[in-house]
Amino acid sequence: MKNNYKICLIEGDGIGHEVIPAARIALEATGLPLEFVEARAGYELFEEVGTSVPDATVEAVTHTDATLFGAATSPTQKIPGFFGAIRYLRRKLDLFANVRPARHHPVPGSREGVDLVVVRENTEGLYVEQERTYLGGEIAIADTVITRRASARIGEYAARLAASRPRKSLHIAHKANVLPVTQGLFLSTARAEAAKHPEVTTQDIIIDNCAMQLVRAPERFDVIVTTNLFGDILSDLTAGLVGGLGIAASGNIGLEHAVFEPVHGSAPDIAGKGIANPAATIFSAAMMLEHLGEHAAAARLERAVDKVLAEGPRTPDLGGRATTREFAEAVARAF
Repeated sequence: MKNNYKICLIEGDGIGHEVIPAARIALEATGLPLEFVEARAGYELFEEVGTSVPDATVEAVTHTDATLFGAATSPTQKIPGFFGAIRYLRRKLDLFANVRPARHHPVPGSREGVDLVVVRENTEGLYVEQERTYLGGEIAIADTVITRRASARIGEYAARLAASRPRKSLHIAHKANVLPVTQGLFLSTARAEAAKHPEVTTQDIIIDNCAMQLVRAPERFDVIVTTNLFGDILSDLTAGLVGGLGIAASGNIGLEHAVFEPVHGSAPDIAGKGIANPAATIFSAAMMLEHLGEHAAAARLERAVDKVLAEGPRTPDLGGRATTREFAEAVARAF
C-alpha cells in the first residue's frame, strides 16, 4: 500500500453530480489513504466556457494516480466546437484500452455464470469521428483507420489480461471476412500478439456470430478483444446480460494514465432527483483500485455492492426506494 493515492474526481454532467459523491463515500469506507482532487469536464462546462475539457482538468488527471469520471452528455447532433469529454481524454492521454467487465450480480435479469471482459481498442476505427460530406450533404463518408501499432498493443493487453484470469481464454472478434484489409490487419496482428502467450487458448470469431453466441451462451466467453465501434456495441450487449447499464463499469487505460467511468450516460430525465443508481460508478471505483494494485480492497468493495444489491436498500431502477446517497451509505456499512 502506498502512503497515499491521489484520485481525480470528475462529476461531468447530469447524474454524474450524484454518483461521484456516492462513489467517494464508498471509497472512503475502504480505509485506504486516499486524497481526492476535483476537476470539471463535460457538456455543461462546454456551454459555460466553450470547452469540454480545460487544460486544468488535463493537468489534474495527469498529476494524480487515477481518475473516476461520472457521466458525460453527448448531443446527437453536431455542435460547432464541441468534442466529447471522454473521447477527448482518451485521445489526449492515449488511453488505448477500454475495458468493460460483465459478471453476474444479484439483480433481476442477470444471468448466472457470466464472467467476461470486453477489451475494446480505444483510439482508432470508425469511432474516432473522421467524417466529411460532399455535394451539399448528399454524400457522407467516414474513414476507418486500423494500424498495426494500435492492433498490436490492444492484442497484447487482452492476451495478458486473459493470461491473468483462471480460464485463460481469448476470443478475437472481427469482420475480416468482409473487410479483409482493415479488419484483416487487426485480426492478424492481434493473433500474433496472442501467440506470445501459449498458456492462453485463442480463437477468432466473426463479430455477428460473436453477438449471437453472447446471447445464446455467454458463459463460454472469458476475454473478448475487438475494434472500437464493435467493442462499443458488444459491451452494451454484455451489460444487458448481467442487469443493464445501471451496474456496468469500465476503464480507459493507457501506459501512464487511466480514467474509470460507469457505462451509463448522464440521464437528464432523473438528474437532480437524487435517485440515480451509483452501483456502476462504485464498481468502476473498484476497477480503479484493482488497477492501483489494491486487489483486496477492490474485492471487498465489489462484495459490499453485491451485498446491497442482494439485500437492499435498492434504488428505484432496481425496484426499491433508496436515494443515491442511501445506497452508497449502505455499501459503506457493508464492509
